Amino acid sequence: MRISDLLYETWSALMANKGRTMLTILGIVIGISAVIAMTSLIDGVKNSLVSQLGLDQSRVVYIYYWNGSETRAEDLTTIQEGVEGYEFITGMQSGYGKASTDVKQADTSVMGVSKGFFSALGMKLTDGRMLTDAELNSDAMVVVIDSSLARSLFGEDVSPVGEQIEIGNDRYSVIGVVEASSMFASQGTVYMPWQTCSIRVTGSTSFDQIVGYALEGEDMESLVQRTESFIRQRFNIAEEDDTEGQGYVYVQSIASIQEELNTTLLSFQMLMTAVAGISLLVGGIGIMNMMLTNVTERIREIGLRKALGAHRSDITAQFLMESVAICLVGGIIGFLLGVAAAWVLAAASAGALGGMVSVNGESAAVTPYVSGTTVLTAIGICAGIGVLFGFWPAYRAAKLDPVESLRHQ
Repeated sequence: MRISDLLYETWSALMANKGRTMLTILGIVIGISAVIAMTSLIDGVKNSLVSQLGLDQSRVVYIYYWNGSETRAEDLTTIQEGVEGYEFITGMQSGYGKASTDVKQADTSVMGVSKGFFSALGMKLTDGRMLTDAELNSDAMVVVIDSSLARSLFGEDVSPVGEQIEIGNDRYSVIGVVEASSMFASQGTVYMPWQTCSIRVTGSTSFDQIVGYALEGEDMESLVQRTESFIRQRFNIAEEDDTEGQGYVYVQSIASIQEELNTTLLSFQMLMTAVAGISLLVGGIGIMNMMLTNVTERIREIGLRKALGAHRSDITAQFLMESVAICLVGGIIGFLLGVAAAWVLAAASAGALGGMVSVNGESAAVTPYVSGTTVLTAIGICAGIGVLFGFWPAYRAAKLDPVESLRHQ
């Protein structure tokens, strides 16, 4: 049987009873729309988290430790030289203050950063320039501020580059603006050379946070383990299970954080998919029931086709095509409804979803994301259901005896 004939017969058979066909399709529509809606929402939340929290910096390692003394600048060099696998290691110290212009004032977090900090954290420049190596290695009176603080002090759509801000009793030149990050203070952040921060803001020469940037292709899990082991030995910090030991070491890579995030979201996605799968199962059973009814109603037709020379494979292909067509039509409708539902749910639950992804105290928009894999999976599910639940009716139709079929009333 030619493909064109098969498609025509399929269309004619399904249109012969439109009401039954539409009711059968409904179960597939509900199941597919639920899968698409939840998958695209979860992927949207994941993409927002990756973007806003900087989780796309998979080569970043956060290092925290304390052994009773301050973490000094030379300790960064010691760790980099003692642990193979880092492109560079940078540090940050933090403080708080009030940043002001001649007319406005705002609470702010002050970050003293060393060379490589902006690159490691993947910070994106929106205006001006970054701190140069010469500035980062000195006590230069220049700062980079984030977009949230720029809006608070200078207003919307106003470039602060070249302007002066005052922190404490000192005035600093603003040389650049970076995108706000929820990793740091909610009220806005000022970035300055760490020596400047140490002398004029915190009064401390220690680093509050050390950030390592691994070489490309480095095994992150192994690097984390080697780093923790080296720090414990070099700075004489006991293992966690040693109750008499003092100090602590905490080393974690962004890659491991991302794996935990993926695991959490995957578990939720699997739960929602399982619920939607029940609807698909019910829809599949409905398809089988409809196809069995079709076989019963068309026994004489099947007998006539066989008498005219149709093979078993032709009969099987015809009924399988009808089953698959029902599923694919239901899948297309369900896909479109699922995408629409994802956008509606994202808008309706903006507060809850935005609370998961917030930047500087403000909810970040979650945009549903439909990947090519999701589309192919939906198509595969529909085709699979059509074949799985349509096979038995098709097989039963193909085995009918033509003589007995022609006698059927």
